Amino acid sequence: MAASEISGPRTYGNWRKPTSPGIHGLGMAGTMVLLGGMIMVVLAMLISVWLAVGLGVVVVLSLAPLLLRDRHGRNGLQRVTARFAFARGKSSGKNIYRSGPLGRTAYGTCQLPGLAATSTLTESVDAHGNPFALLSVPLTNHHTAVLQCDADGASLVDEEQVDTWVAHWGQWLASLAYEPGLVACSVTIEAAPDPGTRLEREITENMDPAAPELAQQVLHEVMRTYPAGSATLSTRIALTYSGAARPGQKRRDAAGMAEVIGLRLPGLAANLAMTGAGPARPMSAADLTDAVRVAYDPSVAVLVEEARGNGGTGITWNDAGPIGAEESWDHYRHDGAHSITWSMSEAPRGEVFSSVLTSLLLPHPDISRKRVTLLYRPHDPATAARVVERDHKDALFKAQQAKVENARDSVGVRAAEQAAREEATGAGVVRFGMLVTATVLDREDLERAAAAVDNLSAPARVALRRVHGSQASAFAAALPIGIVVPHHLRVPQAVRDAM
Repeated sequence: MAASEISGPRTYGNWRKPTSPGIHGLGMAGTMVLLGGMIMVVLAMLISVWLAVGLGVVVVLSLAPLLLRDRHGRNGLQRVTARFAFARGKSSGKNIYRSGPLGRTAYGTCQLPGLAATSTLTESVDAHGNPFALLSVPLTNHHTAVLQCDADGASLVDEEQVDTWVAHWGQWLASLAYEPGLVACSVTIEAAPDPGTRLEREITENMDPAAPELAQQVLHEVMRTYPAGSATLSTRIALTYSGAARPGQKRRDAAGMAEVIGLRLPGLAANLAMTGAGPARPMSAADLTDAVRVAYDPSVAVLVEEARGNGGTGITWNDAGPIGAEESWDHYRHDGAHSITWSMSEAPRGEVFSSVLTSLLLPHPDISRKRVTLLYRPHDPATAARVVERDHKDALFKAQQAKVENARDSVGVRAAEQAAREEATGAGVVRFGMLVTATVLDREDLERAAAAVDNLSAPARVALRRVHGSQASAFAAALPIGIVVPHHLRVPQAVRDAM
């Protein structure tokens, strides 16, 4: 028997969620508050017993929100802070966006709202002479190039070929750690209704007027019936680089980053060929602008597709945003559409097959447009070694706190040990997350779309949490424009991890 027949289907897993060491789940910040409070109580006993009791009550009340966690791991302090921040922004009108001639944007344009408001779009040429769009965010000095892929799909593909694709995808992600200046990568798979415009254009341009009448009738029948109920899947990979100054180098502007990215983009696109992503090509400025325009206003999808077939839409980056948008606590309204965005709070436990996300990626009749975005932040080799060693120590510390051995803690220790061994032998370490956006054209269909996403996430074994109070930011982060959310936080990421 072949080795594959003996071993069975290949499974994947061993990912770990970063945790902060602390006593009984308090985290580093809560543990420091507890230890500091205990010292203050002991010192207060030297002055007065009642003072010590009062300080003890204050310490307990301050730690109580950190101990109350929901099923997604968020403590009470995080939930209260999010609610307060959203209420404060809503009272000042920051959740409402108006652009165009009657809006408050410069020169009456329809620039993108929120995190992408200051972004600029230019077009350059890579080393192979292909034009590519370069999206720059001056606030963080990030510059993003986007690759358009035509994924092959796993239907009627041998299991060995799928395993090969997954292996090469893992190698491609690991190689990102050696990309100079690369800070993040995102993969966006968008499922949307197919208007049939491209099929109609393809048939019309290639139909021979001298063809038999029966053949022409068949083609017209195909052109009329095939688009009904069909959907299109688009895959886009955004590579975000930082123009910040590095040791021995100067800070680069958009022109300098365009030259650097243009030299590296062909190699990255060529290496995607063995991952199952199909032929990858850089997106031009017009392609990226049209994609963002349709994301904010899906009602113009057919018009945009028809205009692209007639020479281009002529939409500029300053007009790619919505005319109006309003952010609510649990959903986001943009032009004539309504969207809900979820974030992954927990990856699938245990081992999974390569097809674990298939149900989540496929189109659904209750959702007009659906985007699943995988967010990756690769660690360089030096940082990766520190990360896996710290995770190993944190897993051991957590397991040693329990008086009775916990099965989940034991599995966590073994997973951390295996990750440390694999990193020592050359494996890459990548932080990853997921955002899922469901868009509908009618407000009454929102809850139906939310129920559909819940049903789709169950077979994928992914725990999704609706992004409360940050729907606009999450919507922008799910777009293929390279928004790196941790670099836009007011509270430093290290402080959030310690909580």
